[in-house]
Amino acid sequence: MRVSVVIPALNEASMIADCVKKALRAGADEVIVVDGASSDATRQLAEQAGARVMTAAQGRATQQNAGATLATGDILLFVHADCTLGRNCISQIRQAMKSTEFGYGCFRQRITAKGIKYRALELGNDLRARILRLPYGDQGIFIRRDLFDEIGGFAEFRLMEDAIISNELRQRTSAVILQGPIRVDARRWERHGVVQQTIRNLLLSFAWRIGIHPDRLAKYYETHCKTSDHHLPPTETAPSNASR
Repeated sequence: MRVSVVIPALNEASMIADCVKKALRAGADEVIVVDGASSDATRQLAEQAGARVMTAAQGRATQQNAGATLATGDILLFVHADCTLGRNCISQIRQAMKSTEFGYGCFRQRITAKGIKYRALELGNDLRARILRLPYGDQGIFIRRDLFDEIGGFAEFRLMEDAIISNELRQRTSAVILQGPIRVDARRWERHGVVQQTIRNLLLSFAWRIGIHPDRLAKYYETHCKTSDHHLPPTETAPSNASR
């Protein structure tokens, strides 16, 4: 069972090499970095670390879809550039996905910062994925290739692409939550505060659930790269909470 790792990136020179190297160390059959026209050395560093690199229009959903078209794996694993895979992550996927019961899944997180607030955040994210079957992107979502193609990939909006695809998947199949861990850089929470960032995320999720379009919500979510707003034009119709 081949596992392809797809990493969307934009100005991630400080993190991309580590992300790629640890995906390869974990046993990925290929690592594809999809660069959104970075102005730093992201592309070069990704290539030096062993990734196949391509360029796509900015926007995490758009970049992930582009990477999927190049991927050759039976399983597609989408990893954010500020996340790194543990040594056993790929073998865990191969073992779990032998069962046809599961169509998608994610890993338990380990946020790279000390403190009870971070441990509580990890627990809350784990419970959301297990109980609601709604993993988010920084938990390392992996999907069977045929299922990914069947649902048409990620909805190409500026925000909530991970929640939208998880919402679609849970209505079609079962999810598996693996031990991982996937390690997540704490930069978002360190910049804004754990409580403040968590409240913002919950409010954005609630707003999407009641029908506010993800492209409208995107302006309230600050990316690490202040020069990027994903360069996606607003779309006219909001996605259903049940499907794309």
